[in-house]
Amino acid sequence: MTVTTRLRGLRLAGNTVARQANVLPAEPVTVTVARVVRPEQQDAFEGWAADVQELVATFPGHLGSSLLRPGSGSDEFHLVYRFRDGETLAAWERSPERQQALARVHRLVEDERTARAVGLESFFAVPARPGPAWRSWVLTVAVVLALTSSFQLVAVPFVGGWPWSFRLLLSAVYVVSALRVLMPRLSRWLGGWLQGSRSR
Repeated sequence: MTVTTRLRGLRLAGNTVARQANVLPAEPVTVTVARVVRPEQQDAFEGWAADVQELVATFPGHLGSSLLRPGSGSDEFHLVYRFRDGETLAAWERSPERQQALARVHRLVEDERTARAVGLESFFAVPARPGPAWRSWVLTVAVVLALTSSFQLVAVPFVGGWPWSFRLLLSAVYVVSALRVLMPRLSRWLGGWLQGSRSR
């Protein structure tokens, strides 16, 4: 009886883990695909990447995409795209359109790696090999400084009479919420600077 109960408990635990493993994230997901492109195929690859960015933008839940070009002495491109949640990302990754696009790119590349980040980890839509850490630090400090300053100028006159703990909570909610919206966009717009690379 003891053995039977123990085995049943192990099966239940295993089923729970399996169900959890299959749960798709409900938060935004950022995917970065790093590809080492053959030097003679880089123009063809950039054309392919532009087509893929147009294609992925038509899928529900798509939040944006960008192509980060390699710096001097490198042939590694990074295609970054972001979806609202794991379910919409999975729909894109299972789509026949994506499979057809992937079939066209294999001859253009020598190596490929994929990384993904969920929720707060996706503040920065950066590739698997990030640029200098101080640049991300400077961008984060600048954005947080701008957000906290705007909170002081706009909100404090209206909530100045609130208890300190409530004002602090409101400030934290405002800053974190704004970061979730701003940081992915800023990291795409400033991708070349963040990676220390020059566009070709």
